[in-house]
Amino acid sequence: MEGWDPNTKSTLTQIPLLTTKAGPRDGAAWTTRLKEEYKSLIAYTQMNKSNDNDWFRISASNPEGTRWTGKCWYVYNLLKYEFDLQFDIPVTYPSTAPELELPQLDGKTQKMYRGGKICLTVHFKPLWAKNCPRFGIAHALCLGLAPWLAAEVPILVDSGLIKHKDDATTSAES
Repeated sequence: MEGWDPNTKSTLTQIPLLTTKAGPRDGAAWTTRLKEEYKSLIAYTQMNKSNDNDWFRISASNPEGTRWTGKCWYVYNLLKYEFDLQFDIPVTYPSTAPELELPQLDGKTQKMYRGGKICLTVHFKPLWAKNCPRFGIAHALCLGLAPWLAAEVPILVDSGLIKHKDDATTSAES
């Protein structure tokens, strides 16, 4: 954690680490891992809310906990930009990090793969590999999606590639 800003370091140390190394194919061990994931996500969400930094909602969209959907948002110039968020848990999880997708931003930035999968290879994937199996979904959001949104949304807004929902409504009414 050398070279990290104090806020990121503080946030990361407050997200519970996971202990069970299990993926979707591992039966009862996966259920145990999923419970740890939920506890970690709940702790991260509560911490964000208490720091007035609430920026996502996700939930498992299937009973197996292998497909997750929700919303994430980023505030820029006092305007809230909201995006759909989805990802699948890979069968090789937790050795392989989930690929976070923002489908409505597909093709709008070079730091994204087809289907709206955000690019995490350079900065996040080595960190995930080093901390497997202790990192989970909450860590992927904290260290992967949050910095990506902070870096990309201002550029996308300033270049006109994404518009605030109120701007889009106003221009449609004109």
